Amino acid sequence: MIHAKQYGSSGPHLIVIHGLFGNADNWHSIAQALAEHFTVYCIDLPNHGKSDAMPDASYPKMARAVLDWTALNKIDSFYLLGHSMGGKVAMQMAAMANAKQIEKLIIVDIAPVDYQPSHTRILEGLKAIDQSQPESRKAADTQLSQYEPNLAVRQFLLKNLVKSDTGFKLALAVDNIADSYSVILKKPRIEHPVDIPTLFIKGENSDYIVAEYQEAILAAFPNARFKIISGAGHWLHAEKPLPFTSLVKRFLQ
Repeated sequence: MIHAKQYGSSGPHLIVIHGLFGNADNWHSIAQALAEHFTVYCIDLPNHGKSDAMPDASYPKMARAVLDWTALNKIDSFYLLGHSMGGKVAMQMAAMANAKQIEKLIIVDIAPVDYQPSHTRILEGLKAIDQSQPESRKAADTQLSQYEPNLAVRQFLLKNLVKSDTGFKLALAVDNIADSYSVILKKPRIEHPVDIPTLFIKGENSDYIVAEYQEAILAAFPNARFKIISGAGHWLHAEKPLPFTSLVKRFLQ
């Protein structure tokens, strides 16, 4: 089961996919801005938000789950936008979808390459919260600070906290994510070049897309163009929402 939030009800369909440890709510303000022109669906990926847990969450499995959701909701053609891990899911969907199903593709600050592990301590911290179920958000933050010193990163992660009868728990299948982490770091499986018109948007201060990845990007997406948002890092849509939304609108319209 895939959970989605819909914004607007007129204009072409636009599906938005969050990154690792995120959920549909991360894209709320961007989706509201885009809903003037599109019918926007913000997806919770498997193991995230209100969607079902998925063991062995490979890119083909996650992509198939979202494509099945589009079929179930009779969304025959759509624009697709994915950030970070969600960008890899979007690339995988583009490689697996029927011809003309995805009209245009936007990939935000990620490339079709293998990445090095960088979330090991975060996963340890999230597992600790899952096991202890702290009694308050402040207690959860104090606990997580032992694993992640950056306050902004902790605030983002703790958006997953939900109140339960026994304390606060996470709307994340943390064990499944940890077990799938080595697969999540890998590039999506793209066997043939995907000729969908594609826009790669990079944050100027982010190292998730670097010059040496251009060859891999163009081999998989020969119809790709590139834009850089100045002064932004990996969370460019949150850091620079106005330039980001105007780039998206210009490319899709």
